[in-house]
Amino acid sequence: MTGRLMDAGGPLAWSPERPALSEREFACHCCYDVLVNPTTLTCGHSFCRHCLAQWWEESGKNECPECREKWEGFPKVNIVLRDAVDKLFQDVVRRRREDIQANPRIAHSLLAFQRHGDEQAGRGAGSRSLRRGAGSFFSGVLTALTGVAVMLLVYHWSSRDGEHDLLVRKAISKWSPEDVTLWLERLGPWAAPYKDGFYQEKVNGRLLTLLKEEDLSKPPYSIQNPTHCRAIVEELDRIRELGVIPPENLWEYKAVNGGKSLFLLYALKGSPRLTLLYLYLFDYSETFLPFIHTCCPAHSAERPPDGMPTKTPQEEPNWRQWAEFLVKYAILPYQLIAEFAWDWLAVHYWTSRFVIVNAMLLSVREGCAFWRLCSQRAIRTLPNQMWSHFWKMTLQGFAFVVLWPMIPQFVCNCLFYWALYFNPVINIDLVVQQLLHPETQVP
Repeated sequence: MTGRLMDAGGPLAWSPERPALSEREFACHCCYDVLVNPTTLTCGHSFCRHCLAQWWEESGKNECPECREKWEGFPKVNIVLRDAVDKLFQDVVRRRREDIQANPRIAHSLLAFQRHGDEQAGRGAGSRSLRRGAGSFFSGVLTALTGVAVMLLVYHWSSRDGEHDLLVRKAISKWSPEDVTLWLERLGPWAAPYKDGFYQEKVNGRLLTLLKEEDLSKPPYSIQNPTHCRAIVEELDRIRELGVIPPENLWEYKAVNGGKSLFLLYALKGSPRLTLLYLYLFDYSETFLPFIHTCCPAHSAERPPDGMPTKTPQEEPNWRQWAEFLVKYAILPYQLIAEFAWDWLAVHYWTSRFVIVNAMLLSVREGCAFWRLCSQRAIRTLPNQMWSHFWKMTLQGFAFVVLWPMIPQFVCNCLFYWALYFNPVINIDLVVQQLLHPETQVP
């Protein structure tokens, strides 16, 4: 048997010791052309990677296009076969690669196929990490200790719920003289000297609502400081309008709005932009205005007198506040949450720090996700992903509203404190995975 083997790259000499090789022997059984990035399945058949990706996308099945045997894991390029084909048929392979890169439909199929593989790899890495034992960050012992810590924390704070909602849940018309004394203590150290006069007169909630500024300056109250009189009257006006004391810290807000606080905690963590938009549309006065005034203050020159309580202004934000808010909202939404928590450091020392750390970690995760999106040239799929995310969050919110009344309070407390205190620990591990393996898609 004599002759030469001709291919696009030129003649390849052969001898009786090396049999002739033709393009047909290295042809893909889908496109019947020379293999490009040959991918070998568990059944042994090899196909062009883009042909396999198109077959998977159109059929939705993880099976061989030729023998219909399901493959295991995620198919990878056969490196030895690829190098051999590239050397034997250089020009043909180069031409086919150029045609593939110029076809957007093929590029979309390859991207979807690779994303499917990344998701499988992420799930596999997660399951493998649970089996590593001592080498894994989240070992079984740590998980057990975390669960016990959550239970203890929930029990501790649940036993203190009565302290948090003593006044915030009780209408002012039902206040006792002791409640009035507690209310004065809440106003600050400047109001403490006046509580004895109110208690001696047995002033309850109904009598308190009838008091005016001129009454406070007379015996038995004898509040001579006009600034203190105005402050007490302003607080009374707020209570008369609301009917109850507005929450002044996280625990009081949770006691009054248990379902809403849990929803906001998870929604701000998972989708801060949609959640802030929801607050703007449906909870403007009660939640959004205090939030924007805290995160983007007006920097007013007027300051309250020393010892007087500071209040969140209820007037409309100016254009500078709106501009600052919109920039942060678009680029760094988690920074808004961190700035809001920073303002509460004096009230919630450790809790605010947990929220700030978690906001920083979530910002890093969002940046890694955006970088991965750009590096994979999948910007054109961003609108579809945003629309899918919008509907996902909407359905989750609707399901939460429907299921919330049926969930036991203890379970809700477990979910609340888990997201508040232990979610940052989980995010640390996820951020490390993102930075060490940026190509891996971490959920």
